[in-house]
Formats: sequence, C-alpha cells, structure tokens
Amino acid sequence: MPELPEVEITRRGIEPSIAGQVITSVIVRNPRLRWPVPRHLAETISGRTVQQVLRRAKYILIDCGNGWLILHLGMSGSLRVVPANKPPETHDHVDLVFGRHAVRLRDPRRFGAVLWTTGDVHKHALLASLGPEPLDPDFDGDVLYRASRGRRVSVKQFIMDHHVVVGVGNIYANESLFRAGINPRTAAGRITTARYTRLVAEIKATLTAALAAGGSSLRDFVHSDGATGYFQQQYFVYGRTGDPCRVCKTPIRTIRQGQRSTFYCVRCQH
Repeated sequence: MPELPEVEITRRGIEPSIAGQVITSVIVRNPRLRWPVPRHLAETISGRTVQQVLRRAKYILIDCGNGWLILHLGMSGSLRVVPANKPPETHDHVDLVFGRHAVRLRDPRRFGAVLWTTGDVHKHALLASLGPEPLDPDFDGDVLYRASRGRRVSVKQFIMDHHVVVGVGNIYANESLFRAGINPRTAAGRITTARYTRLVAEIKATLTAALAAGGSSLRDFVHSDGATGYFQQQYFVYGRTGDPCRVCKTPIRTIRQGQRSTFYCVRCQH
C-alpha cells in the first residue's frame, strides 16, 4: 500500500499540472471503487478551477472552489498525468481532464476512492479523527508518550494507529523502530519519554529519506510520470528475513503482528 511518502510524492507530482487549471471534464469508467464515485461528479466540478492540492495522512485533497475532491490510492492505486487522448487501460477508472492532459486514477484492486464534500474537508468523517502529521514540528516524543500511557498494544501497532499519528505504515514503522533500537514487540506503555523522543526523530528521518529517494516501489506504486521510487534499496529490515543485519550481521527475524509482517534485529532492537 502506498504510504505517506508515496502519497506526498504523488501530490507533488500532480500539483504543477492541475493547480490553477480548469477541470474541463471528468470521465468515470468504473464508479465501483471502495466507495462509489459520486454519480454527478462531472456536472459538479467541470468548469471549476483547482485552487490548491493538499495532503492529509494518505488522502490527497483537491480544492475545486465549490468543494473538495478526496482521493485515496487504496492498496494498489496510482495517479498519473497523461495526455487526455491516451487510450485507457483495463484498470484506469477515473480521469480528471484539464484540456490536453488528464490526471488518471489507475487502481487494479479498486480499494481507492474518489469522494466529494462541500463542507470543511478536515471535518469530513474520514479525516476528523486523524492524529498529527509525523513531519509537523509539533509532533514530538511527548505526544507519543502521553498517548501511550496505559497502552498494552505493541509499540509497532501503536505507531501504525492513524488516531495516534498518521502515515506511519508497515514499511516505515519497521524501519523507524530499527533505527531507534526499539523492539517492535515492546508494549507502548512501557516506553520512556527519552525513547519516544528518539523514535520520533527516527520516524521523521526515515520518512524524509524516503521522500528524497522517491518513495518505495514494491508492487504498483509509481510517480505521476510513471517513474519508480528506490527507497527499498535502503531498507535495514523490511523484507530482509534471514539476511544479515546491516549493522551487526545477525539474521533479520520476522513475526506477525496485527496480521502484518514485522521485521527486526534481535541484537540491535531491545
């Protein structure tokens, strides 16, 4: 699933092509995504000018002046800037057309979303209860420490909870915990302020490095121009079961937590 760096890279990729541009039409080839694409979307936004393109957690928010498009890439989706007359492929479900070019949603598994709201977008049901952004200056170790008191859930599952902090998905949770030297099985409530301060610093460093590397391309994710990211070449633990730790040479182990694979080094993480 595209995580925060991949979604932010997508936002940055499409923004120059659509900000300040008029939506000339909308083509919906398959409305059956995670939630149905609004039936009258084309009539609602055609002729509107895109004011800005934002990101909140893993959602891309497009300000159309009279409301907001809320886009989610789901498990396998991507947004690409293509010539408007380029023939669609099997999984190309929605086009936002801007004259000669279009932003095309490709989503093989159809777990993504194209939604519409006319209210305060940040109060939308999907966004209202989200936690802080991990790269915001106000997000620090104290935030995690306070939220973790009395919590028995593992620290890995804790930082993947989007009510606690958004955008730290499985890949970057694994990598951040390794960098911080924290065993992913440790109960969230047992971790000290000092260790959370270190963990937050490593979450920020990991996400920043991923952004610089163009994100991780592990299955379907590509940039808006079709290019791939290469942060996966820098992984310390994710997907490296049995390989030697890059720091101490101990074989990387794998366990299951919350139906997700967890990768860690028993020597470096304690």
